[in-house]
Amino acid sequence: MLRRPARAACAVLATAALGLTALQGTAGATSPTPGPAAAARAAASAAPGTLGVAAAAPELIEALRRDLGLTAGQARTRIAAEARAGALAGALAQALGSGWAGSWLEGPDAAPAVATTRTADLAAIRAAGARPVLVDRPLVALDGALAALDRAAERGPAGRADALAAPVRYVDVTANTVVVQTTDRAAAERLVAGAGVDRAAVRVETVAEAPRPLYDLRGGDAYYIDNSSRCSIGFPITRGTTQGFVSAGHCGRTGSGTTGANRVAQGSFQASVFPGNDMSWVATNSSWTATPYVNSASGAVTGSVLQQVGASVCRSGSTTGWHCGTIQQHNTSVTYAEGTVSGVTRTNVCAEPGDSGGSFVSGTQAQGVTSGGTGNCSQGGTTYFQPVNPILQNYGLTLKTDGQGPGPGPGPGPGPGPGNPGGTWAAGTVYQAGAAVTYGSTSYRCLQGHQAQAGWEPPNTPALWQAV
Repeated sequence: MLRRPARAACAVLATAALGLTALQGTAGATSPTPGPAAAARAAASAAPGTLGVAAAAPELIEALRRDLGLTAGQARTRIAAEARAGALAGALAQALGSGWAGSWLEGPDAAPAVATTRTADLAAIRAAGARPVLVDRPLVALDGALAALDRAAERGPAGRADALAAPVRYVDVTANTVVVQTTDRAAAERLVAGAGVDRAAVRVETVAEAPRPLYDLRGGDAYYIDNSSRCSIGFPITRGTTQGFVSAGHCGRTGSGTTGANRVAQGSFQASVFPGNDMSWVATNSSWTATPYVNSASGAVTGSVLQQVGASVCRSGSTTGWHCGTIQQHNTSVTYAEGTVSGVTRTNVCAEPGDSGGSFVSGTQAQGVTSGGTGNCSQGGTTYFQPVNPILQNYGLTLKTDGQGPGPGPGPGPGPGPGNPGGTWAAGTVYQAGAAVTYGSTSYRCLQGHQAQAGWEPPNTPALWQAV
């Protein structure tokens, strides 16, 4: 967690659980269903336009130039390539089903790689435009092993002690294994044995430092909790007519009051979870207006499509400003003295106390809120973020995006009528990959997790929805 005491010289860094423009073309119920390769190519070709590449903030482009050694043109090209690859991977994940073993990006051009457990899938993956990788274990099996390790970490004082010595655990899709990072190898081996998982599926890595909490209505701006500590705003949101923002759970407890960077009364925490997850949201008073911006007067957030392993990602926080790196792993588990936090994303972006709760973005897509990690922005380090979509889903919040004004939050839209053919799809709903909806008389399957909004209707966003 990266929350900084307002008057303290130092603090601890906490690891945590950190616009699609409409495209033309509809897939009617009578249209032939394309094969997996064709469907993946179609989704990928739509993605750059739908994910608002041109709207990326100049500050984000500059941070990519500095931290990843890219020119401004190369940064924009990479963002577009990542958008294409994410849509392609989403379509292939649906097509491969039980054989799916994950995807990631490779090299400076963000070339997609897709893993499967079946030889028969390799040709379709290659035809879709990705490098096929044949592996032994499907992703569902690796996720199951990680969940078993997390249960073992919470199994009494002995399990907690071993987990504190082996505090970071994640699925490494590039190596088709579960990784346990530890400062004490014997403790890690006890944790693995206690979980009852296949030892061959686990790689134990010895590290020198364990993550520590980073305690410390634009994303990235500072706010103060009960006039005693400082965190950073994640993303402005709305809930009905209420405005506010999401942040890290470790920043404050439910009911805690907040003031803005200008020390003007701001609002209070409506809900907060830590450990387990690291999520919270603050409702602000009428003096504050939610905007779609992250520490900039331009480059608005346009959505919340979660990027894949290998994608570039940038963080904005009130201590260190903008810094960039790449996504290392999703679905990471970290154990602290307070307990285990699961489902966070591991990155090689640096952070320091006071950055907690701040924004992680990829291009113009909101990714999550800063939780914590190791290192600093002088020497580099590892930082974790709590993904934003679960926060929005858990609390019924709507991400503030470019062009969206205050108004009703998630929930069913108006009944059938002009511009609304009926169905189960609804703006404001958080959809996970694989979710099924209807729009008019056509059924669709979600390719990439996101929060829906007006203009993102399934027929108009083939990067997000596939007709079935």
